[in-house]
Amino acid sequence: MARAPNYGQERKERDRQKAAKKAEKQAAKVAAKERSKPEDETTSETETETAE
Repeated sequence: MARAPNYGQERKERDRQKAAKKAEKQAAKVAAKERSKPEDETTSETETETAE
C-alpha cells in the first residue's frame, strides 16, 4: 500500500534546498568580488591604518 503524501514537508524540503543553493551562490559571488578587487585598495587601507 502506498503512503499518504505529506505535501507540506516536501515543500519545506524543496524550499530549504533552494535557500541553501541561493546562499551558496551568493557566497561565491562575494568571494569572486573580493578576489577581483585590485590589490592597491587593500594594501593602501592597511598602510593608512598602520601610519596612524
